[in-house]
Amino acid sequence: MTVIVREASLADVDGLVEVLLSVVYAGASVGFMSTLSREEAASFWSSHLASASNVVLVLEDDGAVLGTATLSLSGMPNGRHRAEVAKVLVRADAQGRGLGRVLLRSVEAAASLRGRRTLVLDTVSGSPAQRLYESEGWQVVGEIPDYADLPDGTPSPTTYLFKQLA
Repeated sequence: MTVIVREASLADVDGLVEVLLSVVYAGASVGFMSTLSREEAASFWSSHLASASNVVLVLEDDGAVLGTATLSLSGMPNGRHRAEVAKVLVRADAQGRGLGRVLLRSVEAAASLRGRRTLVLDTVSGSPAQRLYESEGWQVVGEIPDYADLPDGTPSPTTYLFKQLA
């Protein structure tokens, strides 16, 4: 296993599409419904990568994209110290190997390098992702019931968390 995390480029769109489709089809609530097509996923990643406010990381193992995480930088003058962590995704067939933890630590490091000291994110309440974030020192702010639908249409609560970086 040769795992590396690096900034993504447009050349990574196909791998990012595979990651996104994998997690959505497995039921993850990451903004998309189970009807997500390959074309819609490619369009999302292409526009996401084109945004100057996004830092998209990819995690590769032996050249295959297995995961991703995004740091969305606040551009407002009073918020240049903060960012949102989004789309921390590990392909369904690669989960359970600690890759989510590697991605989370990598996106936190990317935030620090950019002078961001306050990070926020949201995740499905009670999910394995929430447990991961809390185990890495993220603090729960609160829960919003019926916040988003799962890919199958089932309503789901979300939990907001934050972390202050040193």
